[in-house]
Amino acid sequence: MSSFNQEDHAAKVQAQAQAQAQAQAQKQQSHTQNHGHPHAHHNAHVLQLQRPKPLTQQERERIFAYRDKYYYSPRYSDDEYEYRHVALPRDMLKVIPSDYFSDKGTFKILAEEEWRTQLGITQSLGWVHYGCHAPEPHILLFRKPKA
Repeated sequence: MSSFNQEDHAAKVQAQAQAQAQAQAQKQQSHTQNHGHPHAHHNAHVLQLQRPKPLTQQERERIFAYRDKYYYSPRYSDDEYEYRHVALPRDMLKVIPSDYFSDKGTFKILAEEEWRTQLGITQSLGWVHYGCHAPEPHILLFRKPKA
């Protein structure tokens, strides 16, 4: 893929991720207005999800072999959050155990220990994995509250 096409693709993914983040924020705001606490229903569901098991040393080594190919987007923001996405190499998905994925084929919402220690994603403190870019399951969406 040429440099121009990569930049064009990255800009397109960033725009789609930002639109998805804004839609989620609007949905959450609507839910809060209609049901009170924004996460009351959501937290019960998250607690029911089974966490992925820790990787073996061999699994981690296979995954970490891809680390230099991770793409970290520039940061973008709205009134409440700062956002970024991390695109993992598509072929890396084959070496990640299936319990890291939902029934839809996208990553489960990962705890910081899972994305940082198990997958080797490196970024400053405060980032929370909140979703995946559905058409492209190798793209993880992160956000943190604005300071």
